[in-house]
Order: sequence, then structure tokens, then C-alpha cells
Amino acid sequence: MPMHDWTKVDAGIFHDFHQEWAASIKHTLNGGLLPRGYFASIEQAAMRAGSAKYVPDVLALELPSGRATSVNPGNVLLERPTSARKYANALDAYRRKKNVVSIRHISGNRLVAMIEIVSPGNKSGRKVYRDLVLKSAHLLAQGIHLLLIDPFPPTARDPNGVHASILEEFDLPAYSLPFKSARTIVSYETDASSEILADVKHPSVGDSLPDMPVFLESNGCVILPLETSYASAWQFVPAPWQELLIS
Repeated sequence: MPMHDWTKVDAGIFHDFHQEWAASIKHTLNGGLLPRGYFASIEQAAMRAGSAKYVPDVLALELPSGRATSVNPGNVLLERPTSARKYANALDAYRRKKNVVSIRHISGNRLVAMIEIVSPGNKSGRKVYRDLVLKSAHLLAQGIHLLLIDPFPPTARDPNGVHASILEEFDLPAYSLPFKSARTIVSYETDASSEILADVKHPSVGDSLPDMPVFLESNGCVILPLETSYASAWQFVPAPWQELLIS
């Protein structure tokens, strides 16, 4: 199924699809993709207004004490794809400057990774876009792996895409999109010490969505079939909007 041009419909319609897609990703992860001990959930995440540190406000899900927890056997972790690019000393540089899908491990309900689908609201103004970038950088600085999915074209606030903005936050060399209307999907691996790695894809409208690594530990990932989850969510888009999007 080709990726659609979501600029044809208003933000509320995409928001409805966004909810379905996030749920589909969660179901894919919990349906056997994650290794034993890991689980995915949908949580709210926001930036605390006025906070100098922009600490993400992620709702913690507490596991009932004294009760067995059922987790899927899942797959083994794969090594990172060879397409991932290393950015040395990125986290050190950042420290000097001073509805998402979460993946946790049952040991202390530890947050290990987040998956976020960018919406039009994230790009609707300078401040909200800045919040998205700062939140992403803070997660990486805390050792939390991140998959960002941006199905929208660049704007005046992100002329080279969200990945370029995040690299700028770490004082890393400038990044340029391969073509003007490129969408950005990027998966980050972080060790919370001095390095991040990024696997970046730039699909166009009409392209199939790529499979993307979701990092759970250093050099350990599972491969998320974004095309499958997208197609699953698409079937629930109301017919009038489907017709508009495929026209």
C-alpha cells in the first residue's frame, strides 16, 4: 500500500488515523515481535511548559505487585542494520548545551524506547515544533531509543526534516534532505554516554513504507514492519476520506 498525502485532509482526520496507527504498531509489537520481557503500550507524553530541562512527562504503567506477568516469547534481538550512521560524542555535546507508543521492560517497568508519529500539530508553530525537537533530544540523552515517523513534508520550521533539527540540537554537522518533499522516518540508538546512531529513510508519497529497526539495547533491535501496521490502520479510515486521499 502506498503512503498517502495527508496534507489533502485536515489535521483532525489525520489525528483519527494517527490513533489507529499507533494502536496497530502496539499490537504488532506485542503480537510476538518483542523479545521476552518487553512490552509495548500507548502512553501520553508531553513537554512541561516553562521547564528549562524539558523533561518528558510520560505516564508510567505500574505492574501489579505479587502477580505473574505474561509476556510474549517474541523474537531474538537483531544486530543494528548496516545503514545506521554513527554520530560520535553527540550526547556529550547536548549535555554541554544543556498518543506515543512506549516499549518497556518488566524489570522495574523500565522505559527503553519510544515510537512517535509526527502530526500536523507538531509543526503548526515554532514553539510546538521546538518542543518536539527538545523532547526527542532529551529522550536520547537519557538513553531511551526513539523511532520518529513524520509522514508530512518539511515546512519553514524544518526545511531539512526533523532529523536535521535533532542533529542541530546536538551540535552535529548539518543534514540535508535528498529531495524537497521528502518525508522522514528515523530510528535512533543511544547508549546515553557519548554516541547515537541513526537509521534514516526518506519515503515519498506513493512509496511503500520501509521496515524500520526499533532499538531496545545497544546493537540490539527488532524490525518493525511499518507497511503492515499502516495498512491495518488504513482499513478504518472512513470511505469519503479514503477516496479523497487516493484521488
